[in-house]
Amino acid sequence: MVTTGCGFGSKNVVADYEIENYNTNLYTGDLFASDLCVASGDVNLKGITSAETDTLHSAALFDVDGKKVDFSYQMFDKIYPASTTKLMTALVALENADLSDVVTVSQNADMNSFAADEATCGIQAGDKITLSDLLYGLLLHSGNDNATAIAEYVGGSMDGFAKMMNKEAKKLMATGTHFVNSNGLHNDDHYTTAYDLYLIFNECIKNDDFVKIIKSKSHTAKVTGSSGAVRSITWKPTNFYATGEAEKPDNVTVIGGKTGTTKLAGNCLVLLTEDENDHPYISIVMNADTKPLLYKDMTAIVEAIPEK
Repeated sequence: MVTTGCGFGSKNVVADYEIENYNTNLYTGDLFASDLCVASGDVNLKGITSAETDTLHSAALFDVDGKKVDFSYQMFDKIYPASTTKLMTALVALENADLSDVVTVSQNADMNSFAADEATCGIQAGDKITLSDLLYGLLLHSGNDNATAIAEYVGGSMDGFAKMMNKEAKKLMATGTHFVNSNGLHNDDHYTTAYDLYLIFNECIKNDDFVKIIKSKSHTAKVTGSSGAVRSITWKPTNFYATGEAEKPDNVTVIGGKTGTTKLAGNCLVLLTEDENDHPYISIVMNADTKPLLYKDMTAIVEAIPEK
């Protein structure tokens, strides 16, 4: 009889197993976070002081290739994302539908279904428009009508699309995030964190079509109305660096990003830039007091990129 004890004349099965297995590398795959910027809390960076952080709720600077958080301030706090939500809307659409797909606009997505202070791209019920054009309007002009049309086409309904968004957030380990709509119009149960927005945006910029859109200076869409008549709509970026309303940061190239503004979310911006060596950075400012302060704070953060 073979026993597992340590007595004389017995075989120590447990010890033999440990010797054979526990001193080897049983896991040979890559850890999920090995390709991400990770920090456990606030990270200070020379050049960024309370003069910047006093006028916002949370902010961060991520060295994409270096996989390093260069700066963070309250980046795990729960915040309302406003239209930065549309980054996830674009990501889910790009992963689950073809850009050439033609979408028929519902009454829910009609521009007249939104309040006067809610940005729209000018699409109307019965319009036919490609998913590609909808994404340009979504990311450049921040159209809530486009966001609704995309959600209903890709997810079957707004609720169905929100479930897809939350599934994607879970996949990306964006554990502080919950979405209820595709546009970011306020809902108390619709929230995220600055760090989760980094995770989402970092995934977005892996898609060449996404980067092509946010780099665009303008886009003209062809829309076929319910009568069959074709009209053109031109959209331009809303961020002040692109419009010239804010001076661009020194020593970097602004690629593009996504703005967001509501009363409770404040003024928000998620931005992709490159340094003089084409090294990419993601910078985030959430809940800035005003738009001028949003760009002042963002410029200070981007210009504080450490020298390599």
